[in-house]
Amino acid sequence: MVKVKVLVVDDSIFMRKLLSDIISKDGRLQVVGTAKNGREAIQLTEELKPDVITMDIEMPEMDGLTALRWIMRKFPTPVLMVSSLTEQGAYETIKALQLGAVDFIQKPSGSVSLDLYRVKDELLMKIKAVSKARLSNEPVSLNSKAQEPKNPAVMSKLEKPRPGTKKFRQIFAIGTSTGGPKALETVIKGLPSDFHEPVVVVQHMPPKFTEYLAKRLDGISNVHVVEAQNNQVISGGTVYIAPGDYHMEIRKRGLEYRIKLNNEEPCNGHRPSVDVLFDSVSKLDHLKRHFIIMTGMGGDGAKGMMRAKKSGAASTTIAESEETCIVYGMPKTAVNLGCVDHILPLPKISSKIISLSKT
Repeated sequence: MVKVKVLVVDDSIFMRKLLSDIISKDGRLQVVGTAKNGREAIQLTEELKPDVITMDIEMPEMDGLTALRWIMRKFPTPVLMVSSLTEQGAYETIKALQLGAVDFIQKPSGSVSLDLYRVKDELLMKIKAVSKARLSNEPVSLNSKAQEPKNPAVMSKLEKPRPGTKKFRQIFAIGTSTGGPKALETVIKGLPSDFHEPVVVVQHMPPKFTEYLAKRLDGISNVHVVEAQNNQVISGGTVYIAPGDYHMEIRKRGLEYRIKLNNEEPCNGHRPSVDVLFDSVSKLDHLKRHFIIMTGMGGDGAKGMMRAKKSGAASTTIAESEETCIVYGMPKTAVNLGCVDHILPLPKISSKIISLSKT
């Protein structure tokens, strides 16, 4: 059996050993090296050619984000970020995902987590999944001046119109997981400022991270992007991202459509769940409903998409094609269920959304 070769990068000698011990106990994985900063990570990536890199963010000499830029530009390798639970950690993790990191795992407590074993199973599962990821061919800029400000509160804003009217004829629901932040950037940035329909999104992600994902996307897009709030009235021209640890449903109340959040049991192992969102959207009989599944592990959203088709909902279903998926799991499940109308590469999804919005 060929083992997955892993390079562990962390400035703490304790964390390097702990991560290495956890990874080495899995018979399918092999730690081929460790690095204490970004410079060593770049050097060892070139020398050892690992299948996966686990990357800390805050490190001396060269931090994880700078190293990630170099690695993705010079030696593209699947990277799993190891993130702290702080606000800054969440913000920088979102930046890392936009720069090409495939996924991330949270340290349970602080930068040096003595209780890392609490997330052992998730860590091992994600390393194996990340090792199979298809990496983007899009070049990554090495210009350090292009980095965004360190303060999460300081985000550049594009000039954009006020949120659209509460009256609209259609709604677009998107579900995604591993690789989703980068995919969402491609799709949402492709929507024009005069896009008048609402978009509701489930991205599998913990609390705090969804907040900064929404803020980042809002800062680089022509439409408004917000983290959804309970009982919020939906307006056209706005993208609503489900907050981490909350299921999101859309319900009609009189002439308005509102967001309902709940902490009910996870569905398909996830909260928020794409299936929960899709099932609620399929009931909005007065709207044209469109369902989109993009890159991600597992099959969340596929059954919800199938139920929408079987219910006779006036809908269109779209799945991201295998050729552009970082992880071809969720779209593949939907395709195999036979409920997908259009299989499209990622760069063509936003143009399809625009054309559907005009029908």
